[in-house]
Amino acid sequence: MKFSCEKALLQSAIATSSRATAPKSSIPALEGILLEADQELRLTGFNLETGIRTVVPADVSEGGTLVISARLFGDIIRRLPDDVVTVSTENLTVHIQCGVSQFHIQGIDPEEFPELPAVEPQNALVLPRATLSDMINRTLFAVSQNDARPILTGSLFEVVGDLLTVVSVDGQRLALRRERLAEAPGRDFSFVVPGMALGEVRSICGDGDETVSITTGSRHVLFRMGSTLLVTRRLEGEFLNYRQSITWKNTISLKVNVKQIMTSIDRVSLILHENTKNPLRCIVGEGIIYLSSVTAIGNASDECPVEGSGGDLHIGFNHRFLMEALKAVPTEQSKLLMGTPSTPCIIVPTEDPAGEESYLFMVLPVRMSASWDK
Repeated sequence: MKFSCEKALLQSAIATSSRATAPKSSIPALEGILLEADQELRLTGFNLETGIRTVVPADVSEGGTLVISARLFGDIIRRLPDDVVTVSTENLTVHIQCGVSQFHIQGIDPEEFPELPAVEPQNALVLPRATLSDMINRTLFAVSQNDARPILTGSLFEVVGDLLTVVSVDGQRLALRRERLAEAPGRDFSFVVPGMALGEVRSICGDGDETVSITTGSRHVLFRMGSTLLVTRRLEGEFLNYRQSITWKNTISLKVNVKQIMTSIDRVSLILHENTKNPLRCIVGEGIIYLSSVTAIGNASDECPVEGSGGDLHIGFNHRFLMEALKAVPTEQSKLLMGTPSTPCIIVPTEDPAGEESYLFMVLPVRMSASWDK
């Protein structure tokens, strides 16, 4: 195998494909990148859960395949001068040259590299990269980190007509984003993608105007983004019936400035820590929310103006969960729906009718152990 490639292009391809390599494995090939050179140069990383293959422009003078350590290959290319890099192999030895710089390192037999799973198409959809990236970004934070219910460690993709809904839930909060597709796939379907894989899809997508195609098979999902494809297993099981989980009987409706309430929460949360169970305390009054926190090291309070009245509702939240939900709100103004101290707070757009929200975030309250005043 022998090929030449611009350093910047090769470096970018290595960074992309190495996202799917195993950081440490009993199978050395899984820590490496599979190089395949024929009419084109392909780089593949695969950790048995997720695989990423990308094509890079290169001048291939001799075809071949070899696996090379992703970490070492990436470190070498990154430190080379900005010039054309020539890579050639002799048996399992890899020769890398750029200008006067040369490296000779040991490769890995490509026979040890597992094949990427084949995805037999069942359903497919197409949408802009920026749209998919935004949908993932505004829901991924609510994916469960608990393996007790593996199905919740991923996000649900649900297609109904021309409407795509992405939902993540971890038992304490729910995040939902909806978008209209330019073209309906022709049938309704749903699938669950692991959160780890979606994080890589988001990174690869970026904010470009190009489209991304999603193809589902019986066991895997394929994302194709330009010259890069990512294949990952589908999570099996029954996802939470999110529609039944959303409470629309909340009687308190508040219109808030998202940035303003986030600033107040941020101030009051300075004395709250992840290893404590002290809640963010809220008293919802007439046109105002009083926020406070009390810990062993002290207390803090602040106020945030709102439109609407909460009838002096006393309610507590995990400050991080509430803050992450508000950070995901894409609009300047939003609506908070509340009911009782034990019913969830729902965050929706101010202008969308119920059931058609372009986004919806739900955060369960923290049960308060005793009564308290502002």
